[in-house]
Amino acid sequence: MTEVVPETARDAVELTYVPVLADAVGAIRARAKRTPAGRLQNGILLACGLPIMGALVLNFTSPAGPSPGGTAFCIGVLVLMIGVYVLVPGLQGQQVHRMYATQGEFRVIVDEDGVRQFSRDLDMTYRWPAMPRYTETAELFVLLSGDRHGVGIAFLPKRGISGPEGVDRLRAILDRHITRM
Repeated sequence: MTEVVPETARDAVELTYVPVLADAVGAIRARAKRTPAGRLQNGILLACGLPIMGALVLNFTSPAGPSPGGTAFCIGVLVLMIGVYVLVPGLQGQQVHRMYATQGEFRVIVDEDGVRQFSRDLDMTYRWPAMPRYTETAELFVLLSGDRHGVGIAFLPKRGISGPEGVDRLRAILDRHITRM
């Protein structure tokens, strides 16, 4: 007698992985690109950088010649702004990674009900309404909460999926239940 497997069980995708820092940093960067709050933060940095670049150009094209103090100031501010753009996601990613790194290997099941994560001390379930949006990077699926800032975040590393068809199956489950950004 052949056992009948429910449709939801056939559609489940399982991931097994040990979280690495690059996962957390990649998820933070993806969130910054895809949420209104992240785009606003990046836009403010760009908007502040443009006048500084203009001041630097004016400093170099001044009839009196470039001012060493003005040049140093403009370059210092630009380096600071680039540092903020590059370092802040890395620092935030480190904080997230510290929380997960102590848990060892993760096992995640994604199915019609949502996402279930298991590790040494963790057992979490995200129903689809809790994470109604997602974005995809080359290495991750990043699930985001519905708020404007994407405060709630969960990431699913593609390297944790067994089998080449698993990524497509996972993407299909996500597309059925939540909105791709």
